[in-house]
Amino acid sequence: MQIRPGLEVASLTDVGCHRENNEDYFTYWEPEGEEEFARKGRLAVVADGMGGYEGGQEASRLAVETILEIYSGDEVSDPQAALLTSLETAHERIRTYGDQHPQLHGLGTTCTAVAMNGKSLYFAHVGDSRLYMVRGSKISRLTKDHSYVGRLIESGLLSLAEAENHPQRHILTAALGTLVPPAADFPLSPVELEDKDVLVLCTDGLWGQVQEEELAQVVGSNNPSEACHALVGMAKERGGPDNITVQVLRLCWNGSQHSANAAT
Repeated sequence: MQIRPGLEVASLTDVGCHRENNEDYFTYWEPEGEEEFARKGRLAVVADGMGGYEGGQEASRLAVETILEIYSGDEVSDPQAALLTSLETAHERIRTYGDQHPQLHGLGTTCTAVAMNGKSLYFAHVGDSRLYMVRGSKISRLTKDHSYVGRLIESGLLSLAEAENHPQRHILTAALGTLVPPAADFPLSPVELEDKDVLVLCTDGLWGQVQEEELAQVVGSNNPSEACHALVGMAKERGGPDNITVQVLRLCWNGSQHSANAAT
């Protein structure tokens, strides 16, 4: 895919050091037509499946492909509403797929979907995959983890520092495809972007091994492709217990641009 000027994109996924299969899934998309691009902007999605060898793979694939189908096919006038609709549809399709394949009991997936239109950033999120923004030397996590530990943080029973190494930090309280329809996390108003901002979407196989300060340093001193390879390498050097997926999107409105690359 040819990426329009103004953005550098790179993606990388890796099975990790202990898993036999990769249950992560991701995509990046932008419309071919200029009029459609003006309405919809750019879309990036990362999902981390659960439910065993086939279940996790199918859940994450269904989530990403459904979001892409709904967002790319809709007459989008409100990117935020379109993202939320696409996650709701993905949830229902995963539930239906699970009903049709009872041997895949427990399948589900995290999902973080991002749309960028001009200077506005929209997102919809379920689970514990993450969306970060790096601006200068500062990193901000824009999503909150739907997890047991996340609830402890919100209740004031656990600090962010304590949460990073908590043994139960990967226990989810919400995912697409579960019995209870999840309530997606989303911004009440679009996040305003600035030139040279870097967005990072990643699964817990990355953030569980790489500290936020390290992530900010790597994406701040490397181009997106180099950053993806460096971050995945760091996660694997530290044990790589889970699948690892990362997307790095660097805004370059006033500088050099080049097209995306994606690796699996």
